[in-house]
This record gives sequence, C-alpha cells and structure tokens, in this order.
Amino acid sequence: MKYNFLIVGAGLFGSVLARELTDGGFKVLVIEKRAHIGGNVYTEKVEGINVHKYGPHILHTDNEEVWNYLNRFTKFKNFINSPIANYNDNLYPLPFNMNTFEKMWGVTDPERARRIIDSQKFNGTPKNLEEQALSLVGKDIYEKLIKGYTEKQWGKKCTELPPEIIKRLPVRYTYDNNYYNSKYQGIPEDGYTAMFENMLSGIDVILKTDYFDNRKFWNSKATTVIYTGPIDKFYDFSLGTLEYRSLQFETEILNIPDFQKVAVMNFTNSKIPYTRICEHKHFEHSQSNKTVVTFEYPKKWKFGDEPYYPINDTKNSKLYQEYKKIADSEKNVIFGGRLAEYKYYDMDKIVERALDMSKIIAIKY
Repeated sequence: MKYNFLIVGAGLFGSVLARELTDGGFKVLVIEKRAHIGGNVYTEKVEGINVHKYGPHILHTDNEEVWNYLNRFTKFKNFINSPIANYNDNLYPLPFNMNTFEKMWGVTDPERARRIIDSQKFNGTPKNLEEQALSLVGKDIYEKLIKGYTEKQWGKKCTELPPEIIKRLPVRYTYDNNYYNSKYQGIPEDGYTAMFENMLSGIDVILKTDYFDNRKFWNSKATTVIYTGPIDKFYDFSLGTLEYRSLQFETEILNIPDFQKVAVMNFTNSKIPYTRICEHKHFEHSQSNKTVVTFEYPKKWKFGDEPYYPINDTKNSKLYQEYKKIADSEKNVIFGGRLAEYKYYDMDKIVERALDMSKIIAIKY
C-alpha cells in the first residue's frame, strides 16, 4: 500500500500532523524508533501513578484553539505549577514573588522588595548570562536561585553563557505562586499516553523502527516524508554535528505516601548533582501508600544520547541555517518539530506549529 505521507516520529508534532492529515483524507504511516508513542511527553503507569518518563510536562497556553484541540483527545485535570527552589535546605517558592521575597529578606511590602532588587541590579549592557540575570533580579536571587541551577543545566559557568538564554525572568510583587500566567493549564487525567492513543486512533503506527536502518525502503512507502528527527542526522552530519544538552533520569519507588509534598522541587546549589526531583503523584493529586520520584541529572550530550535542549549559540545557529538551506530545497521531504528545526518548543507551540503546517500541506498537496 502506497501512503501519501510517511511521518518519522510519533511525538507531539508528528502525532498532531498524522491526525490532521488523516482527517483531511490522506493516507498516513507513522514510524517511531522507540517502543512507545508520545515522544518525550510519554507517561507510563507505575504503582498506579502516571510517571512523566522524560521530565515533567504541563500544558499551559493562551491559545484557545490549541486547548480545544487537545481536549478532543483527553480530559484535562486542573494543575497549577508551583515549584519550590531548594537552596541548602531552605525552600523558596517559585516563580519569584512576595512569598519568595518574604522568605529571603523578611519583607512583606512590595515596594521594599522592589527597592532591594533595584539596589542589587547590574547596570549596563549584559555581556553574559550572569550580567543578564543580575540586571533582572539582583544579586541575592541570582546567587541562591539561578546561578547553580543554570550552571548545572548547561555545563558551563554563567559568565561563559550568552545573555540570550535568560531573556526575562518572572518577578511578581504579589503573593502568587502560579508559575505560568496562561489562561489554560492542566494535565491529562489519564496521562499523556492515553491522549496520544486517542490522537493516533485508526492510523497505521509502527514502533521500534528506525528510519535510518532502511531509509530507501521507508521512502518508497510514501509520496512525501515528514521528518521530525535531528536535521543533521538526516544529512549524515555532512556539514557538522549540532550540539545539545542531554538528561539522565533516575526513578525510584518509595514505600511512603509522600516524599517532598510538591510535584517539582529545583535544587539550586551547584554541589548537588541533580537539578530537580519530580514526585509524580502530585501532578494528578493521586492518593496511594507509595510514591514515585525521579531525579533529573543534566549531562553533556554524546552520540547515542537523547538530545533534549539545543545549544542555540552563534556556532550552532549558523550550522543549523546551513542545513536548513538544503532542507528548504527538498521536494518530497518536510521538516518539522524541535529536532528538525533545532528549536526548543513549549507543548502548546509545537501543537500550534503542527496545526499550521497541516493547513499548508493540505493546500499544497
């Protein structure tokens, strides 16, 4: 059987496109190298708890179209992300707000908090991430809640990182621990995997299949390929290798009902090797005698590791543009998603991108 489209990758971008193109009357085949659908958004049941296998994913958006679209495939449970920063066992609410400032300085007056931050700010044009952060939140918050976490995350000193990584930081002079300002926020009550199963219902999906193991064969299966993997790998790294930061997850089942009393706790001291601990039952307010926690360790990416965060510095951005020039000239291949576009996307933005692309494809084909 000849398909109109072969979609390489069953993550969020590929799955939305598969659904839209199928509903538009096209024949679609999806192949996925992992043993499951859902990409990094995948959840699995452990002790009756939906575990976010590749780190926490909380849908937050102001885009009503995206919210309504995903609600076709699952019912979202309300979840407000209110993480905690742990610095030397002192706990600070995030994002930076009056609860944070009261814990740090003992102040309850917003104007006094504002004056403290203003007195500590860096003045001038920031040349690196450290100066950028100092210009936004001042010395105390930077040194306790940003510096160590950021240096672990990126594997470099903040003075060696470009200021563009932190374009802005949320600072609120109210007692509001809601990390996102988005109108719509939530987590699927049955887990993300159930959402993907509904989204891909009736569509041909083949798992544990690497496109590159038999590229010629898979290309022959469809008129057009929609590729969501690393763009440099598609071209056999002919121009060079794009760089990423990777992650390592260590998950434990604990025979206690509660471990840290919050879904996400960030550890901002650079001496602690992990950046955060997720206690998954708190994402869905689950009740059980056991709990499941995941320690998240950042690490340098190497071949064979999962690429998580593109390093969008000058060198890598230039290399991506060189690959993109070649990709734009392809007649029967479409590139899309965070790896193919070498860009970090929030969940709502990747859905928005896929919906927009599906409309363009429908008109073109």
